[in-house]
Amino acid sequence: MRYYFVNCTEIRGYMAIKIKTEKEIGLMREACTLAAEILARAEEIVKPGMTTNDIDRFVHDYTVKKGAYPSPLNYHGFPKSVCTSVNNVVCHGIPGTTVLKDGDIINIDVTCTLNGYHGDTSKTVFVGKASSVAKKLVDVTYRCLEEGIAVALPGNHFGDIGAAIQDLADEFGYGVVREFCGHGIGRGFHEDPMVLHYRSGSRGQKITEGMVFTIEPMINEGSPDVYVAEDGWTVFTRDGKLSAQFEHTVAMTRNGPEVLTKFW
Repeated sequence: MRYYFVNCTEIRGYMAIKIKTEKEIGLMREACTLAAEILARAEEIVKPGMTTNDIDRFVHDYTVKKGAYPSPLNYHGFPKSVCTSVNNVVCHGIPGTTVLKDGDIINIDVTCTLNGYHGDTSKTVFVGKASSVAKKLVDVTYRCLEEGIAVALPGNHFGDIGAAIQDLADEFGYGVVREFCGHGIGRGFHEDPMVLHYRSGSRGQKITEGMVFTIEPMINEGSPDVYVAEDGWTVFTRDGKLSAQFEHTVAMTRNGPEVLTKFW
């Protein structure tokens, strides 16, 4: 989900980041493990002919069955329990009557609240048989996430994450979305810091033990330019080309980054 009401290209100064205790990270680990499980189960049901509403109903029911709450539901007015972003939708797609077709790609963005803490993760999956263009974009986007996590080390800086992602995307001529970013997470769905996925010209704030945040690069097949639909949520690529995204929630420990949502 987006860092609500924040333009991620306009960061000024350093942010008051909430440092989590080991106990809090343990509780977040439980929420994140469940979020990853929900996403994995949702991926299993994706097939041509189903609607994005079908995915929403599945995610909602599975989340509630597990004793958690789907964090997106009613969040600043968001009407559904999951985000489903198909093809040229970058993020925050609202589930509805859209019928999935063979060859589509869809990002499923799952966040759940368990014991007062949020777990947030997303994955772009193929509907049926994907084109070579889609496969390449999705593969590189996942690699961008891996590159970002690899440099998310205590003592490094948040700007290092965006630089690593930008460098890889540039190799393939892909556009890195600038308007939406990763974010701190814990008791709040969206907390400081904002985690940029592009090279900003500044290394930014230092990463320290106890920070928990998402890394969620949105990589476009073509131009990085996007626009928001009249519904106020759905974000499209400006040129109509494909977009892909992957997301993990990451905790900084004394041993380095721990991917709390690692299930897939």
